Amino acid sequence: MSAARPATPEMFDAVVVGGGPAGATAAADLARGGHAVLLLDRAGRIKPCGGAVPPRLLRDFAIPESLLVARAAAARMVAPSGRTVDMPIAGGFVGMVDRDHFDEWLRARAAAAGAVRRTGVFERLERAADGTALVCYRTPEGAAGCIAARAVIGADGANSAVARAALPQRRAAPFVFAYHEIVSSPRPDSGFDGARCDVVYRGALSPDFYGWVFPHGATTSVGVGSARKGFALRAAVAALRQSAGLADAATLRREGAPLPLRPLACWDNGRDVVLAGDAAGVVAPASGEGIYYAMTAGRLAGEAVAAFCADGDARALRQARRRFMRAHGRVFWILGMMQRFWYSSDRRRERFVAICQDPDVQRLTWEAYMNKELVRARPGAHARIFFKDLAHLCGFVAP
Repeated sequence: MSAARPATPEMFDAVVVGGGPAGATAAADLARGGHAVLLLDRAGRIKPCGGAVPPRLLRDFAIPESLLVARAAAARMVAPSGRTVDMPIAGGFVGMVDRDHFDEWLRARAAAAGAVRRTGVFERLERAADGTALVCYRTPEGAAGCIAARAVIGADGANSAVARAALPQRRAAPFVFAYHEIVSSPRPDSGFDGARCDVVYRGALSPDFYGWVFPHGATTSVGVGSARKGFALRAAVAALRQSAGLADAATLRREGAPLPLRPLACWDNGRDVVLAGDAAGVVAPASGEGIYYAMTAGRLAGEAVAAFCADGDARALRQARRRFMRAHGRVFWILGMMQRFWYSSDRRRERFVAICQDPDVQRLTWEAYMNKELVRARPGAHARIFFKDLAHLCGFVAP
């Protein structure tokens, strides 16, 4: 049954559903461009996330360094045997953000640019008599409302209700279910390294992904992910906390959510709806990195909607996915291959961590991460990595 609505609902150029990094970025860009924008976001939702962001994100999206709660100078890869490989970051860092504060800052920036913020949960998509999209929602107090929009951006997560409503024939992306606990970081004199991210590859902690310990200054994110149904994520996090010396640390938050690991084949309905962020499936396989890619997808969705509003040609909406895949599709394909092969057994995880010890691998990995581009300028290094990788695959090198 349709909610009662006024004869003339509010009208916006764009309604953005979801106020995470993707939605908030799209809303800010559109509002800054002079469009009438409403940002509809549910209250109190914090996505489970390690919070890692590359330096390029700060540059591309004008993010002040004051939002970083920590700057990691190295990563430590932990093999199933307990063997560790340190990967120092030469000439750069991995920034850490707390999603609670980071996401709210992005939403506030969108509002400062002119977007209207409203708290509510998207319920369905209807059509006015002239075919205009009507975004129907419910407030935390239970009141129902509908907003008219020339275009709708669905940035409401992996289980996107906007996608279900507007693209019912879409093929769902495979996902990893992530769970983490935010705990109080130990005192600096305890031996805990607050400038290092630990990535733990152990089948008992995750049969097909990994576990992480990411310091955020005063707090630390400890989490695991797995696509295997029924896998005991909470028990795995408890075991990871024990091995990391964080079993007795105060637990501040517990959060879980699915992470899609493949961009959807189609992001728009060919009419007036386009997806962004997790709703579009833009979380990197193997690494699970999502913030930079979400904000990039949000920006591209905003630009596609701006083009659509300018001339009414719905084909402009297709450009969001096309441009994203042109820039990042190859990286996603490579990372997907890596995850399917190297994360499939503890024997392969052991070899994968051994490969991470190689200086060429470390240098190219960090250059690609920080700049979000495949490194093509070092053919010699790529050749050396290929042959070393082949040796590990064939078992010619001891893990």
